[in-house]
Amino acid sequence: MTDGIADGVKAIKVGLVLASPSSRPLPSTRVALLNIRPQLAALGIETQILFEPDQATETPALTLGVDQVLAAGCEVVCFQKVRGPAVEALASALTLKGVRTVFLVCDLVEPRMARLTDATVVVTQFLASLYPEELQRKLHVVHDGIEQPAAIRRRVSYWRATSTQPVHAVLVTSATLGELPVMGSPPPWLKVTVVGRYPTTTRAIPRLRDAQWRLRHAGSFGAAWRMGCFMLHPRIRCVAWHPQGVYEWLAQADIGIIPIDRDATAGGDPAFGHAPAWKVKSENRLTLKMSMALPVVATPIPAYESVVKQGENGFLADSAAQWRDCLELLRDPATRQRIGDAARQSVSERFSMASQAQALAKVFQSSSVGC
Repeated sequence: MTDGIADGVKAIKVGLVLASPSSRPLPSTRVALLNIRPQLAALGIETQILFEPDQATETPALTLGVDQVLAAGCEVVCFQKVRGPAVEALASALTLKGVRTVFLVCDLVEPRMARLTDATVVVTQFLASLYPEELQRKLHVVHDGIEQPAAIRRRVSYWRATSTQPVHAVLVTSATLGELPVMGSPPPWLKVTVVGRYPTTTRAIPRLRDAQWRLRHAGSFGAAWRMGCFMLHPRIRCVAWHPQGVYEWLAQADIGIIPIDRDATAGGDPAFGHAPAWKVKSENRLTLKMSMALPVVATPIPAYESVVKQGENGFLADSAAQWRDCLELLRDPATRQRIGDAARQSVSERFSMASQAQALAKVFQSSSVGC
């Protein structure tokens, strides 16, 4: 037995080709690979970064050749979300030299790379289903791992929410929202913090300029009106996302919310197998909140439907009326506590970094990869 590696586990070396620099990684790079390198090492997977771009790009001009891969002693090369002519040429050349290849992708459908590599790893079963039937034997699902499993909400509200004693909901998004999708204005007993792509400064003048710019580019009078109501709402505040700051906001919350506008990209996108962008999202935003013991109300999307058991560990709500009904249930402190505790218990192990590292290690180690 090798030190730190379980009996019967084959130790191999995997070369990594990243879509972003390891010093400034995109979330996909950080969550899918960099976070779990220690767990992979414990499972016998030695990882070495063979290529990382100076700036994040999914179509890099590779400066990596087959000889460098062979010299590094890598038995497997993992392409993390990268694609394009240079990547395809390297993948083909590695196959000819007997080096196995894995395509690791989070939110794209890329049949060409799936055909050129021995295995393709995606974050949800739904995303895997969008690939052609002949490629299904190469598809593997590895979920996003919970990044800070020890983080948990600190705020415990023992009162029934009222307009004079409201509770606090947090919405985490990668967008710059100008309204609360689906749910509309929060009920009188609920305050909402939106953590997203907003100015980091707290100074009034820069934030006012940002608001003016967004209103001018709202697209229509109606959209501008809704955005203005959203920005001036006394119980809604918008704050800048920060990798640590987001946990502080969640720790102070009573409820997690994930309302999604499913009409925004109704026509679908070729990059997502002609599915709309919202449909291929991972469970990450959901499990982030659930792992912190927050009771969550979310719009149903494929990734969430396999996690949430309605009324047991969370709620899924389609319409504005359903949102009002689910939120109304969470006015009760005992319900918030029960759902939050069940949420944390249901995701902690299933979506842990250790579990995802084990799933990815099996792909790397399997002698049947590509068979």
